[in-house]
Amino acid sequence: MPVRVESYAKFITQNLRQLAKVLGRRHPDFIKLLGILYLIKSAPGETKGKERYDQIAFVKGLLWELYTQNPDVKEFIDGNVKFFNGEPGNPESFNPLDSLLNEQFYRLAFWKVGAEEINYRRFFTVNELISVKIQEIKIFHKAHDLVSQLIEQGKVTGLRIDHIDGLYDPTEYLKRLQDKVGDAYITVEKILELKEKLPECWPIEGTSGYDFLNYVNGIFCKRESEKELTDLYVKFTGINSSYEEQFIEKKNIIIEKNLAGDVDNLTQILRKIAGQSRRYSDFTINGLKRALAEVLRVFPVYRTYVNGDGLIEQDRGYIQEAIAHARERIPLLVNELNYIEKLLLLQWEEFLTEEQKADRLHFVMRMQQLSGALMAKGIEDTLFYVYNRHLALNEVGGHPGKFGINIEYLPEFNQQQNVAWPHKMNATATHDTKRGEDVRARLQVLSEIPEEWEKQVKTCSEINLPKKSYVRGKAVPVPNDEYFFYQSLLGAYPFDESENESFLGRVKDYILKSLREAKLHKAWLRHDRDYEAGFLAFVEKVLHTSDSNQFMKQFLPFPKWIATYGIYNSLSQTLLKYTSPGVPDTYQGTELWDLSMVDPDNRRPVNYERRIGYLKEIKEKAQIDIHQLLDELLSNKEDGRIKLFLTHKVLPARKENVAVFEQGDALARSFGDKMAISVAPSFFTTLVKPGELPLGEQVWADTKLLMPLGVESTGRDGITNQTISGGNRVALAQILQHFPVALLISQA
Repeated sequence: MPVRVESYAKFITQNLRQLAKVLGRRHPDFIKLLGILYLIKSAPGETKGKERYDQIAFVKGLLWELYTQNPDVKEFIDGNVKFFNGEPGNPESFNPLDSLLNEQFYRLAFWKVGAEEINYRRFFTVNELISVKIQEIKIFHKAHDLVSQLIEQGKVTGLRIDHIDGLYDPTEYLKRLQDKVGDAYITVEKILELKEKLPECWPIEGTSGYDFLNYVNGIFCKRESEKELTDLYVKFTGINSSYEEQFIEKKNIIIEKNLAGDVDNLTQILRKIAGQSRRYSDFTINGLKRALAEVLRVFPVYRTYVNGDGLIEQDRGYIQEAIAHARERIPLLVNELNYIEKLLLLQWEEFLTEEQKADRLHFVMRMQQLSGALMAKGIEDTLFYVYNRHLALNEVGGHPGKFGINIEYLPEFNQQQNVAWPHKMNATATHDTKRGEDVRARLQVLSEIPEEWEKQVKTCSEINLPKKSYVRGKAVPVPNDEYFFYQSLLGAYPFDESENESFLGRVKDYILKSLREAKLHKAWLRHDRDYEAGFLAFVEKVLHTSDSNQFMKQFLPFPKWIATYGIYNSLSQTLLKYTSPGVPDTYQGTELWDLSMVDPDNRRPVNYERRIGYLKEIKEKAQIDIHQLLDELLSNKEDGRIKLFLTHKVLPARKENVAVFEQGDALARSFGDKMAISVAPSFFTTLVKPGELPLGEQVWADTKLLMPLGVESTGRDGITNQTISGGNRVALAQILQHFPVALLISQA
């Protein structure tokens, strides 16, 4: 650890007489060391900035010179280091070190103390990742000079700003960033709640795509099955509290444990402000803390963006909604809540000084930072591992309490994005998603077959009952964790049997992380090692490949069955990503099937050689006979080439019709005399039986696609290259004759 330069005196004087005996008091190096000591002791304490930096550098330089050039001085300093570091097993030997540390500008503390007592900002709850004041203009430029240089050199063309909500003033930051990097493409990782809009004043292209991800994901969830899957979840786990109730409960855990120190610090700021007015000076610190914590608990979005320029109407609504909810929950603190509401809405007394106004604005902006961190830790990193009704919906930016979305909401969302943020990113996977894009697509099939899923869960649980151990009289795993495990196993089970051996280790790592994130079994701060060991032993027994393992015999046919339907969901999802308004984002490795779990599983090295080889093969075979290639891909869906083929066909179609996809309308992507229509089916279990392909007249019968008015009857499928005709009502049996999805490109 670094120590202040004044503390060097205590270090140097330790055992100095012995060095004098060894060197002699008139030795030039001893005299130089005394000179350094005198310089340290006589240096003015008020020295700051560059002058102090130069002073410290000068002292360190002289000491280093003596240390490296005089063996006796080196031995002296090494001996003092050993002395101050103390002797394990001898507590009193650490007294000198303790005395030295007490002189510093910091205090060393056990890492768990940071949850309850902390006087600096960090990345969420990670003590080692100390936040910097990026709002300070000098720090901003220092932190972004390299980025700006890389952009000027053409080595970087765009920026994705991670955790934008953690900044003191995101709006001001983005304006400065735009000034710094010019016309570079900028998106932000912003989690939007349903119907929440991105601030229009932000000088960016849009979000990094979690909003798109969850809209697309939601349309593959069969909403009619909500009651059946909810009843199954409640019956199997015994948990009948609503998502909304658990939403508040999990945020409360973070408030009281992980971010308790941050809440205390914010309360101190609030108490100081209240004390400046005789009207509010009698508010107790306990009352203010309870009121503040309640507002944070029930806040409906990650954060608002109030700053010195005021607040937008959307933020006003969220603040008033939170305060109203808090008043219902703690009516005895209505006065404190009213006061907090006035502060958040910038409704301050007219007689305030500029300094007092600045104090109030500082409170508001610090609270906004904290509310975002609380939402991320309480919901994404806690509740999403506890509320396990349907894991396909437990995704970053998702809303698991809402069971899917109506299909008409997706084009409505796309139209809004097309107007406001036409160049935003469209993602289906990132380094932070809770599970791979094709895991979600597979799990959504469960919403189509709730009865079959219930039978499977009950049977598997009965088979695996003898595999459970008991910890403190309770079977391990508990039902909610077991339900989570079965869904995770089903969603991520590999197509390739050669991956089964590594799969066991991956699942165990995932289960361990999920247990600690859920915080039901002591969390990250304090592990319940007995429960964890019992669960991991259960996983090993369940996934054991011996012939006597009845579970695997019962289970394996099920993922193979729904995996095919999941593949068709994935193809529709992929097509929608590439053709919806915005810039499609393909996360590393997702060119083939992405059956990964949460990080670090989704950050494993990618076999690009395989992907390059597959792409080369696809290109060559498509040139020779595309229909033969399509038959081959459909017969070998599990190897992932079919997904890569779709990407290979759609991206060039975007490029050839750039105006349509950059400037065209949202639903039927039309611009000028061209139009592109994506045909992406869903709910495939209602279309075909296991083993059947969702193609041709046998499946689609006389179902027709109603073409927009004015579109020619003849067009081309950008995926299969086939010509499509049929007037303004085109038979789906023709469109989907050779491939499960289609991209129709027509002329008006």
